[in-house]
Amino acid sequence: MSYPRVIENLIESLMKLPGVGRRSAERMIFWLLDHPAEDAERLSSGIRELKDRLRFCSSCNSFTETEVCPICTDASRDRKILCVVENPKDAVAIEKTGQFRGQYFVLQGTVIPSEGQGPEDLATQKLVQKIMDEGVEEVVIATDADMEGELTALHLVKIFQPLGIRVSRIGIGLPAGGAVEFADMSTLAMSLRSRRDVAVSQPQGASDRS
Repeated sequence: MSYPRVIENLIESLMKLPGVGRRSAERMIFWLLDHPAEDAERLSSGIRELKDRLRFCSSCNSFTETEVCPICTDASRDRKILCVVENPKDAVAIEKTGQFRGQYFVLQGTVIPSEGQGPEDLATQKLVQKIMDEGVEEVVIATDADMEGELTALHLVKIFQPLGIRVSRIGIGLPAGGAVEFADMSTLAMSLRSRRDVAVSQPQGASDRS
């Protein structure tokens, strides 16, 4: 005996979510069936709003419901320092530590040679323009500590070379292969505090920076 088609269709849809197998999908469906219709309607409404109202910030590429996100419009933030992350979840994780008061920029991905994704496929041109327009003096590279994150960091350093800015990398605490979004707050806070400067060749004729 099989489930009615309406249930099977929903099972197939739920199984497209990360980490959701058939049994998990079935449990979710029967939970919804056992609870008031308002719960299902609230979930459905939330999903619709997620797709209809959420957008990328025109300044930093993070998630927002407005044209520019609250962090980018916050006058109390230090605009001289910019933290570069892979995705919006990483920015949220760093913000929760309370250790960073600058601004963020989301690359929306990493360099993945095996998939043919290079630095030109990331938002690097927009990043450089933001640095120049806003007079950023330090960029903190906070990509993951895995192969893709480290490769992305190397490419970013090359891109920053002509800009004559300070470049740093999140430091000790984040284990090799570790993802920023999954690090606990104390580990991530320590990694931010212990960030190390990355040697960046100065453009010819540029003055030494302290």
